[in-house]
Amino acid sequence: MCMLGLWSVALGFDIKESPKVQKRISPQENSDVLYSFSSSIEDATKAVVNISTQKNVSNQFSNHPMFNDPFFQQFFGDIYGQIPKDRVERSLGSGVIISSDGYIVTNNHVIEDADKVIVSLSNSTKEYTAKVVGTDSRSDLAVIKIEQTNLSPISFADSQAVRVGDVVFAIGNPFGVGETVTQGIVSAINKSGIGINDYENFIQTDASINPGNSGGALIDSRGALIGINTAILSRTGGNHGVGFAIPSDMVKKIAKELIEKGGIKRGYLGVGIQDVSEDLKESYGDATGAVVISLEPQSPAAKAGIMVWDLITHINGKKISNASELKNLIGMLSPREKVTVKFIRDKQERVTQITLAELPDSKSNASNASPNTQGKNNQMEGLSVSELDATQRQRYRIPSQINGVIVTRVEKDSKAQKAGFEVGDIIAQVENLHIRKPIDLQNAFTRFKDKNKRILVYSSNGTKTIVLK
Repeated sequence: MCMLGLWSVALGFDIKESPKVQKRISPQENSDVLYSFSSSIEDATKAVVNISTQKNVSNQFSNHPMFNDPFFQQFFGDIYGQIPKDRVERSLGSGVIISSDGYIVTNNHVIEDADKVIVSLSNSTKEYTAKVVGTDSRSDLAVIKIEQTNLSPISFADSQAVRVGDVVFAIGNPFGVGETVTQGIVSAINKSGIGINDYENFIQTDASINPGNSGGALIDSRGALIGINTAILSRTGGNHGVGFAIPSDMVKKIAKELIEKGGIKRGYLGVGIQDVSEDLKESYGDATGAVVISLEPQSPAAKAGIMVWDLITHINGKKISNASELKNLIGMLSPREKVTVKFIRDKQERVTQITLAELPDSKSNASNASPNTQGKNNQMEGLSVSELDATQRQRYRIPSQINGVIVTRVEKDSKAQKAGFEVGDIIAQVENLHIRKPIDLQNAFTRFKDKNKRILVYSSNGTKTIVLK
C-alpha cells in the first residue's frame, strides 16, 4: 500500500507542455522577397569611422651619449647600423560620429598616448587629422574632433530599454579593411566585475567583436546606438562570442561632459563597499544593496553619519542591487550634488541627505599591507595577532588611516583558516568595536561570544568582511 501511495503521488506531478507544432512558416512567402536589415543599418554604418594612431617610441639605448661616440661606432662596425633607433607604433580602431560638425566618440584605449590620430570616413579614402577633445580612462571613453561639416551622426537609443534577446549589430573597422557588420543578440545586461574598466555596466553580446572593432557601434535592429564596443573575452585574441559594449546612456553623458568641460568630475561618497555575501544575508534579511566596509576620514558619508556595515539600499529613490550599481550611480552624479540615501542599520531603515564631494584623480589604494610578524594569541582558535606599530607601518607601507592588529599566524585547518583569515590581514573592527590592540580583539570576541560577529579586515587584496558564527 505504501508503494502504491508513492506511485500515485508521482503520477499526480504535471509537466507543462508546449502546444504541438501545427505549421512551419517560411520567412520568404514570396520568391522575390528577402529578410534584410540593410536599410535599417545603412545610416549607422555611415556614422562609423576608422581611427588609426601613430605613437613615436624612442629607443632608450640609442639616446645614450655613448651611442654617438665615434669610438663606439668604429668598435661595433657594421653592427652599429643594425641597432634600432626611434620607431613609430601604429594601431587601428573605430569611432562613432555623434555630431554633424565632427565630434567622434571612441574608446580611450584606442587613442591613449597617441602622437597623431587619423580618421577615415565611411566609403572614403580621405584622411583627417583629429584633435583629442577629452578622455576618461575610468570608463574607457574619449572624444575626438575632425574639421568637417555635414556629417551623418548616429542616433542614440535608451540603453535602459535594452533586453536580453534583442537583435543587435556590431559595426567597426577591424584590420583596416573597411566597415564590417556582424549580427548577434544581447546576451546579458548590467554586466560588471569584468575587470576591464573602473566603471562597468556592460551590455554583453555574441555579435563578433574583433580586434579593431574597439570604439565602434553596437546598434539595435532600427540602427540606433545602444553601446560602444570596447572588449572581448578571449584566450586567443579571437572572437568567442563574448563581447562587451559601454551602454549608450553612459556614453551620452560622458561625451557631453568631455565636449562641454574637457574632462569628467565625478561624485564621491568616500566609502568602501561590497555586495551582500551569503554570510551577511542573515544580518540584512532579504534586503539587497551595497554594504559599507570602510569610510574615508572627513568624507561626505562619514560627515553624514554613515557607519561601517550600513547597507545602502536606495539613492534618490533608485533601488541599489549591489556594490557595482552604487559605484556606477554615484560616479555618474556631479560633485556638490545632494542625494537622498536610504540605508539599513541594525535591521532598521534610515534616511539621510549627503552632499557629494569630488572623486580624487588618484585611485584609492587604502589596503596594500602584507606584514608578517610574530605576536600574541587571542581567544580564537588558530589565530595570532600583534599590535600595529610605526616600524611596521614604514616597513610595509601601511597608510596612516588604517588601524588595527596584524594577523601573524594562521594554523592550518584551524577555525581561523576556515573563516578566511590570512597572515598579513589587519583586523580593524568587530561589529561596532574598533580594534587597536590585541586586548581589544580579545574583549570583542568575549563580548560577542554567543553571537554572529562581523569582522572588518584589510588585506593585500582589498577590504573584506569575515563573519564568524
